[in-house]
Amino acid sequence: MIIKNFNKLNSTNIKAKDLAQNGASPWTVVVASEQTNGYGKDKRGWFSPKGGLYFSVILPQSNIDDLQTLTILAAFATAKTIMEEFKLQTFIKLPNDVWVNNKKIAGILTENIISGEKIKYSVMGIGLDTNIKEFPKELADIATSLRIELGREVDNGQVMEKIIEKLKRQLETINK
Repeated sequence: MIIKNFNKLNSTNIKAKDLAQNGASPWTVVVASEQTNGYGKDKRGWFSPKGGLYFSVILPQSNIDDLQTLTILAAFATAKTIMEEFKLQTFIKLPNDVWVNNKKIAGILTENIISGEKIKYSVMGIGLDTNIKEFPKELADIATSLRIELGREVDNGQVMEKIIEKLKRQLETINK
């Protein structure tokens, strides 16, 4: 696994797609301390200030039939990490959101570049609100962070490693 860290990016998915197009290997991970134009499903903006965990993974080539499953597997890996590491009850709002205490804490976006019947590459972005102290007024009632829920900061690097570890195991099950 190769990890590429950035202080600020417009979007980790955009950077990862660029790297994939230029030959970066599967399991290359792009991490940003903050995103200026992070986005989720349907290009909806994702609040991405310093403190959160924002990363994208260039995935190994998958079968075209497995595309629907990738995002759900990442939601499961993210939710399971939150439950195991922090003992918080999670809820997966299919297909791509993880909630804690009736508020969104994470979102997943998988983007696939397809040529004919073949997938050239897939990039999966995960935004997890980890060490965010507070949200803007318009998000305060619908978003939360691990820091808000736990009353303390968490180690973003360790959380990311746990999620990727689980994601790798999940992908092995569908790629057999």
